[in-house]
Amino acid sequence: MNGADTAWIIVATALVLFMTLPGLALFYGGLVRARNVLSVFMHCFAIACLMSILWLVAGYSIAFGDGGSGLWGGLGKAFLNGVDADSLSGTLPEVLFFAFQMTFAIITPALIVGAYVERVGFGFVLVFSGLWMLLCYAPVVHWIWGGGILTDGGILGEIGVRDFAGGIVVHETAGLAALIIAWVLGPRKNRTTPPHNPGYVMIGAAMLWVGWFGFNGGSQLAADGGAAMALTVTHISAATASLSWALWERIKYGKASLVGLVTGTIAGLASITPASGYVDPVQALIIGAVAGILCQEAVNVVRNVLNIDDTLDVFAVHGVGGIFGTIMIAVFGLGTWTAQLGGLVIVGVFTSVVTFVLVKVVALVTPLRVDAETETNGPDLSVHGERAYDMSS
Repeated sequence: MNGADTAWIIVATALVLFMTLPGLALFYGGLVRARNVLSVFMHCFAIACLMSILWLVAGYSIAFGDGGSGLWGGLGKAFLNGVDADSLSGTLPEVLFFAFQMTFAIITPALIVGAYVERVGFGFVLVFSGLWMLLCYAPVVHWIWGGGILTDGGILGEIGVRDFAGGIVVHETAGLAALIIAWVLGPRKNRTTPPHNPGYVMIGAAMLWVGWFGFNGGSQLAADGGAAMALTVTHISAATASLSWALWERIKYGKASLVGLVTGTIAGLASITPASGYVDPVQALIIGAVAGILCQEAVNVVRNVLNIDDTLDVFAVHGVGGIFGTIMIAVFGLGTWTAQLGGLVIVGVFTSVVTFVLVKVVALVTPLRVDAETETNGPDLSVHGERAYDMSS
């Protein structure tokens, strides 16, 4: 065990949890109507709790167990069987590696929340998210990070998929799942309401930016120069994408908005994620500059060409960003085209099929969508019995 590595990953674990709670909750919560903000908070918090338990029960074993095959890790480490305070994973206590990866298993299904807010059933959110994490996310983790079929020497050749911190594992899977759920769910009755609190959006984005240092820097799994470089390029990409999004908005619409500026931040962060362990600061600058414009145009395509009501643009920002960053690894010659494109296609098809099947199956057990009255009045009061703001008190 290395004490410095252990100390850094303890901090990184806290930072990644901070991304979901409270970062993502505030970012998404500010983008919805005032009558829906508590339901968004509820989704993020409840998912964090449920994924933590399911990761202990079976998720970690499926992803990182050594008793399975190239497709899954088996159930030998279910409930952390055989893992104690003295067990090691590299230079880290294995229980710390478990906790660090648990925060990734929390935020990935939480990202999907942005696609279906304002009209989804709370029971569906929990049942779907739990099954999706176990049956879709955890196997993909095994394929790419756990020694599975897409690693070096796997089905894509001697050089496997390069995905440092989750461009495919986190952002492509969550983005595609979000797009499919939004398509099946159908549009909101009112798609034109503006964000109720852009201040929340900015604060949430700022928390995500800070937390992303743990997300990408921690994925080095060591306190060394590689972690420092990952942290640095993450910051450069986020800063550049923020400005390129705002500039493109200014050119197209005559004004640059706060919500646009900070959405660009998230686009830059998602795009640099898979490449953060491989690129240098100048390459990060290029990734961020393109990501701010590319993801903004993807928003228009999803909304106006595909006519899919992905409420908070999960696919356009996270999905497209993660896919773009994964491809840029091959563009810069830091990975093979076969592995990068092959990984995207294999995981994309798998995620799409599993997500669609789960949506249909879970909808048989618990309602997929709230009724029209609940959607109009907002689930905060109708489903959870609370209001975010009581102006009369």
